[in-house]
Amino acid sequence: MVNTPKTRRLFAGIAALAGVSLLAACSAGGGEPAPQDPDASAREVTLMLNWTPNAHHAGIYYAAENGLYEAAGIDLTIIEPSADVGADVAVAEGQVEFGISQAESLLPARAEGMGVQSIAALLPVNDSALMGLEGSGLTADPGSLDGLRYGGYGGALETEIISELVSCGGGDPASVEFIDIGNVDYLAGLEQERFDVTWVFGGWDALRAQTERDDVTTIQFGDHLDCIPNWYTPIIIGNETALEGDPDLARDFLAATGEGYAAVIADPEAGAEALLAGAPELEPELVRNAVAYYAPLFTADGSAEGFGVQDEAVWTEFTEFLVQAGLLEDASPVEGAWSNEFLPQG
Repeated sequence: MVNTPKTRRLFAGIAALAGVSLLAACSAGGGEPAPQDPDASAREVTLMLNWTPNAHHAGIYYAAENGLYEAAGIDLTIIEPSADVGADVAVAEGQVEFGISQAESLLPARAEGMGVQSIAALLPVNDSALMGLEGSGLTADPGSLDGLRYGGYGGALETEIISELVSCGGGDPASVEFIDIGNVDYLAGLEQERFDVTWVFGGWDALRAQTERDDVTTIQFGDHLDCIPNWYTPIIIGNETALEGDPDLARDFLAATGEGYAAVIADPEAGAEALLAGAPELEPELVRNAVAYYAPLFTADGSAEGFGVQDEAVWTEFTEFLVQAGLLEDASPVEGAWSNEFLPQG
């Protein structure tokens, strides 16, 4: 089974996660040390990923493998989340300095009183997609979801997004059967007809499936922003109190990270090699294809400029969607939920 960047553990058990121990850390160094001040000690920083390493993280691994964090005076350790605690909790509790998260978990975390803040978006447009095989009846038209079996985590956001998509296509949301499938190989589940459609990232599981079969069909969320909101996933998050107390650390971390993503945009192959060096367990062909896929998508215009920038309208629209869907009580969690001030161009 291929590791996948799942971001659909939606709104469940956020408060219950506090206090759970973290997964043991693994170092992510690399490159020749080039600290800004040879006499200063490097600042130890831990970054918790949102899942296993994947193409979304290519810029981070490039920066780590090529000494960009060291040049910024940062000794970076990258860890994965455990089965019970994710980046939102770990950052909120001060167990790690930074994390990779997503808007759909950060906003509920803030509603629970966690002081987490998004300081950069890794993708300006959500690359989520619904994936199925042609034999199921799924097409690029969201109306084709009518009557199909959706395999997912049983999350409330999943239900709302699917319902909105099928309605926009003229179908009946009540006709969609929702099946809780847990952690499975999506393509195998589709091939075994356990479900007809599932939620993936276009540049990872969908890309992998499309290299193995010629009958894979997807509905890209980004193609239907007239009926569903865009939202930022994944994002880099920090602890509000720590950010206020040491803003320079966040600025230095994001400057090095931004350099890494700029390098990946300019040379996707180099980005893929850095990711494979840091996470050799990944499939080389998938990594190379996925990094090439994402390289022009890391910024709004595909250039090396504008890394991490977040738009207030995106946060506002998504928060309003969650409120209207009954997934948040009110829009207050979005206040202070994000900031561009720590970005190099901020």
